[in-house]
Amino acid sequence: MSHVLDAPPPMQVPADGDLAALAARHGLTVSGARPSVPAYVRQLWDRRHFITAFATAKLTAQYSQAKLGQLWQVMTPLLNAAVYYFIFGVLLGTKRGVADFIPFLVTGVFVWTFTQSSIMAGTRAISGNLGLVRALHFPRAALPISFCLQQLQQLLFSMLALIAIILCVGVPVSASWLLALPALVLQFVFNAGVSMVLARMGAKTPDIAQLMPFLLRTWMYVSGVMWSIDQHTKDQPRALSLLLEYNPAALYIDLMRFALIDSFGAGKLPPHVWLAAAGWAVAAGIGGFIYFWKAEETYGRG
Repeated sequence: MSHVLDAPPPMQVPADGDLAALAARHGLTVSGARPSVPAYVRQLWDRRHFITAFATAKLTAQYSQAKLGQLWQVMTPLLNAAVYYFIFGVLLGTKRGVADFIPFLVTGVFVWTFTQSSIMAGTRAISGNLGLVRALHFPRAALPISFCLQQLQQLLFSMLALIAIILCVGVPVSASWLLALPALVLQFVFNAGVSMVLARMGAKTPDIAQLMPFLLRTWMYVSGVMWSIDQHTKDQPRALSLLLEYNPAALYIDLMRFALIDSFGAGKLPPHVWLAAAGWAVAAGIGGFIYFWKAEETYGRG
């Protein structure tokens, strides 16, 4: 007697639309899906304690193996300033015509280091932390922001040495010192925005991290860190002078010098300097945030 085996009925595969409806009915969402901008901002705010703790931990660990420990937070920019003073101030004579050149130079070095270090750390924020990115679900913008916060904390430590230098050379304490706070806030927003742009670029093209030191060194030389833009552009074409004066790094350096150094008066600042500094901060902060957010789903994926 023969046995006839009935073939199993063909498997019914739901259409894509049916799968989406089924997932939505049970509250399922795409893993790692990019939230809306307001939701993304809320997620960042909810993780503000993680951002600050991560920044503080990175700062503490930075010099943990060095015998002098956290003193290097102050000594590194001071040693840089000493080298720049010898090369530019003494050998090249950029200190001529600049009152209070030592605080002028140290302020420039400290403020520039804040921008430089923030951007360099931001460039590697995703590519250098792939283990964390792939293991945990959190808004990835937390990483470049936390690295900028780390550099801000380091600058605040360095400011103690800067204030000591300013007082030692006879610059008096002034109410204008309070202007350093809004200047630092604007610079932090600008740094964070640029860092997020480069974090996204560095996540896809790691070679950018190798290129950045050369670009940043060039940017430093045209930002008036070691020389006075006001003094050295008097005989230059007006377009070049404006380009150097409204360079964002130069604006934040000059605002800090105006706040802290009594001899650096308002006449050395470009017109509408606060408006220009705020404009750079808003453009970089919002533009960088949106640019980074648009690639949120791609970070950490091969």
